Amino acid sequence: MGSLSTESFDQFLDSLKQAGVAISNELELRERLAEAQRWRFAFATLASNGRPLGIRFQDHSAGVNEAEIHRAFTQFQFPESMEVAFAASLRAEH
Repeated sequence: MGSLSTESFDQFLDSLKQAGVAISNELELRERLAEAQRWRFAFATLASNGRPLGIRFQDHSAGVNEAEIHRAFTQFQFPESMEVAFAASLRAEH
């Protein structure tokens, strides 16, 4: 088993934004990820259940770059199931 990626959640969120994903209440999201010992787990939880906190991920330009989103999830070693759920939530928001 390989080691976990050492990149930061800041780099991951920036990758998503470059792929066309808009993040509402991004400051709250970044604060919570900074406090978390396992930011990937915290991201997965907030991506699924962050609505009460105003944290939402949306297709910013009606054309997110799905290949770039896939690259980010792969680079930061998220499970495929998380990527699939995230992509589905973006489509549902649009």
